[in-house]
Amino acid sequence: MTTHLSRRTLLGLAGAGAGAYLLSACGDDEPSDPNAPQTINWWHIQNTEPMLPVWAALASEYKAAHPNVTLDIQPLENEAFKAKLTTATQAGDPPDLFQSWGGGVLKQQVDAGLVKDITDDVKPWIGGLLPAALEPYTIDGKIYGVPFDIGMVGFWYNKDLFTRAGITAAPTTWVGLLDAVRKLKTAGITPIALAGKDKWPAHYYWSYLVMRIGGVGALQKAVDDKNFDSPDFVAAGDRLKELVDLQPFQKGFLGAAYGTPDGQAAAMGNGGAAMELMGQWAPAVQASSSTSKKGLGDKVGFFPFPTVDGGKGAMTEVFGGGNGFAIGKDAPAATADFLKFLLSADNQRKSAQTGAVLPTVREAATAIPDANGKLLAETLASYTGFQLYLDQAYAPALGSQINDSVAELIAGNKSPAQIVKDITQVAKTV
Repeated sequence: MTTHLSRRTLLGLAGAGAGAYLLSACGDDEPSDPNAPQTINWWHIQNTEPMLPVWAALASEYKAAHPNVTLDIQPLENEAFKAKLTTATQAGDPPDLFQSWGGGVLKQQVDAGLVKDITDDVKPWIGGLLPAALEPYTIDGKIYGVPFDIGMVGFWYNKDLFTRAGITAAPTTWVGLLDAVRKLKTAGITPIALAGKDKWPAHYYWSYLVMRIGGVGALQKAVDDKNFDSPDFVAAGDRLKELVDLQPFQKGFLGAAYGTPDGQAAAMGNGGAAMELMGQWAPAVQASSSTSKKGLGDKVGFFPFPTVDGGKGAMTEVFGGGNGFAIGKDAPAATADFLKFLLSADNQRKSAQTGAVLPTVREAATAIPDANGKLLAETLASYTGFQLYLDQAYAPALGSQINDSVAELIAGNKSPAQIVKDITQVAKTV
């Protein structure tokens, strides 16, 4: 097994597209004999602690049991991965096993004939997974990918900094969140860490505000109607501008990435900011990005995105997604078996025990080690609506425009009314 390490940055999820080029021989050249030598080129974005060594150890374990199989692994930073896979898919050459978030991006790959229909391969064991986790990977009734992780975006906060600012309870309303920001600023504490350079973390705010104001159904209706230029979407921008006008983010946030030493996760992990809006992987990346490599430990807390007064959406409507894998069109036969191995209950428990993964296999849920992870799992179990990240749920061009437009709003370059017109213009073309 060969492993090529990239710089430590992002563990998690985000972004549309994905990227890598095909290193293996094409499927037509692969032997039909299952015992003949096979090479699986595996691309993933768990390129930091704690999941990087877990994937490596599982690959070694599989290799020991299947000496005819070679695993060529490339862990990549999220944005580098997306760029590489975009290049590869445009050339028609996807890797054998690669990171996927499902949704619109996966559908585009399916339509282009770049990924395998694995419905029959996974049928014997897919029943052990949470149905909600599988939805983004199911297209026209067929399964094209398998999720190993499921979760939601919410606010992760530093309990000590909240206490120092006199905040006695996590906010449950948007007005309450703005009040918490003011109290933190008064106490000389940076309220929120944000990776403005990466854009995708910012789109969480606008997306959630749309859900809280218009309800989760508003997002599907907008893409169906190819129209985001409506009062609820403008109102979401207005509410976000209320937050931006308070100047809640860390110094230099517009140039900050998510997982770099001076980025969003490090600001949280080093105690330099009180909150971040991020997915279930946040505490693990805070720790791996921090100077101590330990992060906040039991000082980190979690609360769902608050409601908006007068809005149609409930706090039980969640925004998020999970990490999974798709199999490239020319992947060798052993790839599906290796995917089954990764998703076994025992191996899902190993992933869950890191605190970085909320498992999709029901039996593995008992291995979630911390209270915040259990809280997320309970919230997901009782959700009344679920929305996949917009830059994954929608066609790549539309998801990218949403990321760009929200970034322009936060930077003060465009108004809430202007960005919905820009988004609508792209929606009409996809």
